[in-house]
Amino acid sequence: MKAIAYRKPGPIDAPDSLVDLDLPRPEVAGRDLLVQVQAVSVNPVDTKVRSGAPVAGEARVLGFDAVGVVREVGPQVTLFKPGDEVWYAGAIDRPGSNAEFQLVDERIVARRPRTLSAADAAALPLTGITAWELLFDRLQVPLAGHGQPTALLIVGAAGGVGSVLIQLARQLTGLTVVATASRPETREWVTSLGAHHVIDHRQPMAPQLAALSLPPLGYVISLTQTDQHFEQLVEVLAPQGKLALIDDPGPIDVRLLKRKSLSLHWELMFTRSLYQTDDMQAQHDLLGELAKLVDQGAVRSTARVHLGKINAANLREAHRLQETGTAIGKIVLEGF
Repeated sequence: MKAIAYRKPGPIDAPDSLVDLDLPRPEVAGRDLLVQVQAVSVNPVDTKVRSGAPVAGEARVLGFDAVGVVREVGPQVTLFKPGDEVWYAGAIDRPGSNAEFQLVDERIVARRPRTLSAADAAALPLTGITAWELLFDRLQVPLAGHGQPTALLIVGAAGGVGSVLIQLARQLTGLTVVATASRPETREWVTSLGAHHVIDHRQPMAPQLAALSLPPLGYVISLTQTDQHFEQLVEVLAPQGKLALIDDPGPIDVRLLKRKSLSLHWELMFTRSLYQTDDMQAQHDLLGELAKLVDQGAVRSTARVHLGKINAANLREAHRLQETGTAIGKIVLEGF
């Protein structure tokens, strides 16, 4: 089968940073599905792994988001059958979706939305899982109609996760959503997704928030550069508020949380698959709910750039664009 991999970590501009390979087609066992991959997207985790993670064996196939068709099922599979069209974000400790065929545990897979193309659907699984788990597993935000009026601040809201977070928060909760964006095009993007207000994270946040006459800021989700914003986020959070993050910041002084009794929450969507947790199938369930929201028109695809076929040259360009840190929404590729 065709696959794209890296043999050693390094910069994307190295000529062999990602290479085309021909690998054996994997064989199913246990609760695994063998999926024929149709479309993928690129996430920051792809570039972080490629640039810094050593390779066990000859090469490592990257790729997390995927849309495809189930071709074979393991003997313990109960949720799917051959021919099912599915989407998922994979596992960080297994070969990825940048290959014609991929093995993936059925508990982290769901049937894909019917109203999107394969490429547009591929933009959503990893960021959708992350956004869902941030809101409802980590921060335990109540659904709309429950709880007191509260505001949510999303720092770095124009990227992949933020783009889904805004939509889920608007559709499923009663939160007042404040997004940060610093460029005209990113401000326009987050507004189009449903943010009630937009502030500039390059400017002091407290006065901008004070000017909005918001309900108490009970939640902050920081998606990027948390170490640069940490003291400001502590300042603007309401007492007993909750701060969640997904990035890998430099040192932060968590003692600053004490005076307000603030809580800190980390989200990694790979935790359930890495540790085979008892609730691992929650990702199957939430991806199914996300597909319903898409088909109802409540959540839209965040795909913004389509780079063509899934091959080494196009994936190198996708990684390069991702590493600029200015990407809006998601980068997708389709077909081999």
